[in-house]
Amino acid sequence: MKWVYLIAGIALFIKVLVMPNPQAEWDEISIVRAIVDDSGVPNAVSGIIFRNRLYDTIFEVVVFTIAILGVNFLLANEKPTEKVYQFSDQPSIVLARLGATITALVSIELAIRGHLSPGGGFAAGVAGGTAIGLIAITSSSEKMEKIYKKWNAATLEKISVLIFIVLAAITLMGLELPKGELGTLVSGGILPILNILVAIKVTLGSWAVILLFIRYRGLL
Repeated sequence: MKWVYLIAGIALFIKVLVMPNPQAEWDEISIVRAIVDDSGVPNAVSGIIFRNRLYDTIFEVVVFTIAILGVNFLLANEKPTEKVYQFSDQPSIVLARLGATITALVSIELAIRGHLSPGGGFAAGVAGGTAIGLIAITSSSEKMEKIYKKWNAATLEKISVLIFIVLAAITLMGLELPKGELGTLVSGGILPILNILVAIKVTLGSWAVILLFIRYRGLL
């Protein structure tokens, strides 16, 4: 009997190598145009992530939240690092903080205009986390933790996740805001709002993870 399965496997392998795939009956440009028309935003990627595949995006946000909780759980029983070594020379500090400023501005740009051009909430969150990381290598970890707690960043992160899930659920039920004029800043219905919420969530989540690793693993 095992020879039958072996022959069938070899035949299937030959079929995949020899027989060509059937040609698609649709035009790729027309698909992109349909997504843009359907979502009301020029960035088709944002249209797919926050509309056509919004169900997947909800769980991507939830998985990122669980990952942050997992890092906190795994490091909770470890002993904090006694001394954190950071950049102390002035040129490195200036360059790092200049880079942080530029990256933070890029993050804001990607968040508010991600539905119009390449970018979006996830990219904006990564840029925001990078900016915080650049500040972390030149600033006191205690000061950064005080700022984190002062602005209730952990609470804001959870609130942004909850608002995103609620708005996404409403969108999946078929209720949408007016799309507006294609190509303008206020367009795409709920998509720009979801972009900004994801950017806030990823940035604050990255901040939490950076603080945890600095506290328990050091920096340099």
